Amino acid sequence: MDRSQKTDAVAELNRTFNEVGVVVVTRNLGMTVKQSTDLRNKMRDAGASYKVAKNRLAIIALEGTDYGSLADLLTGPTALATSTDPVAAAKAVVEFAKTNDRIEIVGGAMGKTVLDADGVKALASLPSLDELRAKLVGLLVAPATKIATITQAPAAQLARVLAAYSEKEAA
Repeated sequence: MDRSQKTDAVAELNRTFNEVGVVVVTRNLGMTVKQSTDLRNKMRDAGASYKVAKNRLAIIALEGTDYGSLADLLTGPTALATSTDPVAAAKAVVEFAKTNDRIEIVGGAMGKTVLDADGVKALASLPSLDELRAKLVGLLVAPATKIATITQAPAAQLARVLAAYSEKEAA
């Protein structure tokens, strides 16, 4: 990598750190190319990204961002999982780590809040932003549905009574 490529890589990482809601640091313990590809696909499906970056370049890119405290975690063969949704990256990495012992969750951060491995796992257990939105919409729609059901019930009962009388008279 020459100097201009390194400058571009640092600028791209810095832009990423300024846009995301969470960063999860993982340690690669000898994953195969297929395992790494599977992880990247799962991350993409979850709305997150997974990037292996040189630690020194990542440390430089962290300067001036809310994630500057992650520099201590960047030792050895590490990779960065990021997402704008504060739960997506953590959830995808934790799910993948359950089935693969070649990846270790080192820690992460949500803005200025640093998380250890247990904190990342706790974050992954929370519902995602889309799930929370769906629950909120469900809560808002439920009263309207109940009101519609209650107002239709008397009319339906009256119709059944009239139908029964008309059947009785017809017989």
